[in-house]
Formats: sequence, structure tokens, C-alpha cells
Amino acid sequence: MNFDVLAGALQELEQESSRLKMTQLLSTLFIQSQSTEAGIIANLCTGQLQPSYKMVIFGLAEKNMIKVVARVLGCGDNDVTERLKKAGDLGLVVAAGTWQVSKKLSLEVVYEQLNDIAQLSGTGSQEAKIDALAQLLQRVEPLSAKFVVRIVLNTLRLGFSDMTIIDALSWMLAGDKSLSESIEDAFNVCADIGLIALIAKRDGIAGIKAMKVVVGIPIRPAAAERLPSAQAIMEKLGPCVAEPKLDGFRLQVHISFAHGRQTIAFFSRNLTDMSAMYPDLVKALAPLAVKNVIFEGEAIAFDRNTGAFMKFQETVRRKRKHDVEAAAEQMPLQLFLFDILYLDDKSLMGLPLEKRRAELEMLIKKSHVDHEIVRVGAQVAIKDAKHLEEYFLAQVSAGLEGVVVKRTDAIYQPGKRNFNWIKLKRLEAGHLLDTIDCVVLGYYAGQGKRASFGIGAILVGVYHEKLDAFQTLAKIGTGISDDGWRKLKHTCDALKVDHKPKNVECHKDLYPDVWVAPSLVIEVKADEITQSPLHSAAQTAHTLGLALRFPRFVRYRDDKDAAEITTAHEVRELYEQQKNN
Repeated sequence: MNFDVLAGALQELEQESSRLKMTQLLSTLFIQSQSTEAGIIANLCTGQLQPSYKMVIFGLAEKNMIKVVARVLGCGDNDVTERLKKAGDLGLVVAAGTWQVSKKLSLEVVYEQLNDIAQLSGTGSQEAKIDALAQLLQRVEPLSAKFVVRIVLNTLRLGFSDMTIIDALSWMLAGDKSLSESIEDAFNVCADIGLIALIAKRDGIAGIKAMKVVVGIPIRPAAAERLPSAQAIMEKLGPCVAEPKLDGFRLQVHISFAHGRQTIAFFSRNLTDMSAMYPDLVKALAPLAVKNVIFEGEAIAFDRNTGAFMKFQETVRRKRKHDVEAAAEQMPLQLFLFDILYLDDKSLMGLPLEKRRAELEMLIKKSHVDHEIVRVGAQVAIKDAKHLEEYFLAQVSAGLEGVVVKRTDAIYQPGKRNFNWIKLKRLEAGHLLDTIDCVVLGYYAGQGKRASFGIGAILVGVYHEKLDAFQTLAKIGTGISDDGWRKLKHTCDALKVDHKPKNVECHKDLYPDVWVAPSLVIEVKADEITQSPLHSAAQTAHTLGLALRFPRFVRYRDDKDAAEITTAHEVRELYEQQKNN
């Protein structure tokens, strides 16, 4: 397949607003491709060369891309800058060029060259990237150049997620969505959408169903449901166990030993490779003598002198690329393991929790890991609702978030949110005391004091899984300091788009002054959930949408991506729980 075929399809996808038609367009593209090409297409359609866990980034700023485009168009940097101000997008600027190519490049050749450019590093690498990228753009047609520029700048925003790609693969194989569930199950176990597409194209649904865990490729984490009270949880689960809900960050740990070399990798909740950030955890886990293993756990910073846990704002400071060793010394982490998913070439996810827990405890107990740093998380067998309430209050009194309650007979279901695990946070007197994870959709120009900030409020939304779209839930103007507003505007401006993203459902009366590509996740607190004639969250043909009353910003959640935020279905459930409380 020539790259210009992909560019033409991307142009159609960009202009299409119907999710069904987008799915069918993608399906046609997959049908036309070879298996290797299908994997490349799946990755590029998400706006990246490789899945996020591989951490392949170009590291080329817009100012350097202006130099690239200037060379391609044969004009000055200032000229490109002026054109950019009018067009709002460097992809559109380069697409307006009129050069000819003697031979069309294949998709694989362009992809390989992009990977080579991304790998350039060291002294002089920026100039080398500019040279190589300019040469590549001159060898493809202007429309193709448009999308190459957007891929490099990470601004290819087609308005769909991995779930739409999964549906498209089902359409490729069956002509409808009937195989989507099986393909999603494979993706949950092996979260590499490019690999999923390659296998689906090469081996069909039989190959998809045969896919297994691969150590080094993250498993999509299981998630907990919510219920409003200890009594409701006991009625739902019966005999169960409870674990403290630590206010740290969730990590999936992959350890393998092959060819005399041990590899230890850490993946965040949103499947980003964090391995280089935690040398202290690597050192603590290194004595673990296994062929391979996959754990889940929670990392939290602690005070060496008192043993007390740090607040989340302190813990999150460990997520850095520079001065890693110094940060590890100043803010040491403890890793509390709460599950084991894989051990010595065998998946344990089909075992009940109590058996996985026994395997975890036995492995850590007999190992020589640093037991001050690596621990098995606490777990208590719960007898009744009164016992659960007492345990919950004890954890809150100790400064923790609450508890997670789990069925002891439940298997581990990757990528699923269900009642095998339930979070307990209190709902009282009709008020919402739980927090909601939202994505920023846009911002409004400031007034009064905030006029100088250029931002005065933000529009946020939640994710509707079936629609693969974001629905508005609230306008937020409180909970942020003056300096926080300035930083938020800077972050939003880096994500701004010149029109409403097509995967956003928003009433025209709520349109913000500046739209933002839905990727910035924040945690929000509110007094309650109310019905709304304007907001689209959980809206149906027969019910009003839902909104937050007195919403306020709590913190950024850069450990989550947009598809992992609170869903419209969850907001509806919280609203019903609130009414019945």
C-alpha cells in the first residue's frame, strides 16, 4: 500500500462525523492492507508510531517543525509562521504546497523512516531530525505531508479511540460488530492495538482468540464499581475482603529473566512505560528469582523517619524524566502489591482472588526482595456491614482514601469494570462526596480579575463507551489558584483545536471560547449530581442529561487517559444512588 492511500483515507475520516461510517472507512482500509500494514495503520490512526508503552516520541517542537515546512515550501520561517497564524495548523500549511514527486513511497517505507527519525538522539539530533523530515516530506505528496506533520507533532486527532479500531477490525472480519467483544478481550490481555490489528489481518478471529499474555506488553487493568454504603456492598457481594485504598499511583510490574538478563518494567494505569523513573523499586525487586511475573500494586511516597505516607501531590512528583536518582532519595516509594496476574509462563487471571492472593503472599515471603520497600498490601476478611463500616472509617481516619472491597472467588477480568471490586466512598444527605474523573473539553475567556489570565472557567465531560464520545458534565471555575489558571491555560493552549471535536457532544449554549482536544484528565469534586436541560452526560431520548452542582477542581490525573475517566453510565448510577440515599 502506498502512503498516499492512507493519507486519502485519513482525509475522509477527518471529514466524517458518523461513528458508523468512520468504522466502515477504517474497515475498508484494513481490508486493502497486508497484515504488517494493518498494524501500522492501527498505530498511526491513534496518532502515534508505536503503542504508548514503548515510549516512542519525536521530541520535535513546533518551532522546529516550522523550519521543516519552510524548507519544503522553499520560503522563510517567518513566512510559515504567518501562514500558521491564518491556518491554525502546520499540516494545513504544508498541504497547500505544490511540489511533485517522481515515485510514490509505500506505507512501510514512510513508517520506517519516521521511526528512524524518532530514534535520533544526542548532540545535533534536532538539526538531523529537521533535515531528515524535510527530505521525507519532499518525497511524499502534499496531502500525505499534512498527515506526516500531524503525526510528528502529535496533533492527528481523528475523533475516535482504540474501541472504534476494534469495531473496524470486526467489520473487516465479519462485516459487522459481532466479533468486537472477542477482539476487545484480546486487546485487554495484550494492550497493543497495532499487534491486535496485525494478528486479526494475518490469522483471523482464530488468531485473536488464541492470543495470550506477553510479559513486557501491559494488560489493561481491571476497575472497580461504586456503591454508596457498606450495607449495599454486603448485599451485593456477600463474603468478601477489603483492602485500604492508598492515595498513590497504580503500577503494573513486569519482571522477566532471559539469556542471563533480568528486565523490570513498570506501567502506569494508562499503560505508559514508567520504568526509568523508579530505580529504587527496580533495586528492591531485583532479588526476586522468577522466570517471569506480572504484579499489580500501588506505589506511594513515604517519610523514612516516621513511616507516614505522603500526600498524592508529593507522590506524583516522582513521575519525572530528570534528576530521577535525587528524587528517589528525597521521596522514597513503597510498593504495595495487591495482585499477581502471571507467574513462570502461566496466567493466573483465571484463578479466584483468594488463590492469587495465596500465590502472591508465598512468593513475596520466600523471596529476598527489600521488604521495607516491597510489601503485600493489607487485606481483611469482612464479616458483615458493621465490620466493613468500621474498617472503612479506620482507613479514612488514617488519612487514606477509603477501601476497595473484593469478591474472594472472582477471577481477574482485564479491562473490565464490574462488581468483582467495589470502591467505598461515602454519600451522605443526598450529597456527592465521591470524586469524578473528567476530561477538559475547552475553556472560557476570563472576566474581571481573570481577564488578564485569558481563562476564567473550563468545560469538562465524561466518556460514553458505546458512542466512543465525550459528553459535557460541568463548567468549573473554582478550586484553582491564580497561578494554577495561568498554567492550565498554557496546557490547554497546547491542545487547542479550531472547532468542536467530532467526538464531543455539547449543547450550543455551552460552546467554550476555545476548544481543547479531549486528553487532559482532572479530578473533580461537587456537592451533588442534578438533571440538566443543557449538559449531555447520560442523556437519552427520554431523560435529561446530568450535571454537577458546585463543581470544583481537585487535581490533575495524568495517570489516566481520556478513555479511562468516569463514564456517563457511572454518573447515572451515582445520580440514582444519591437519590436513594
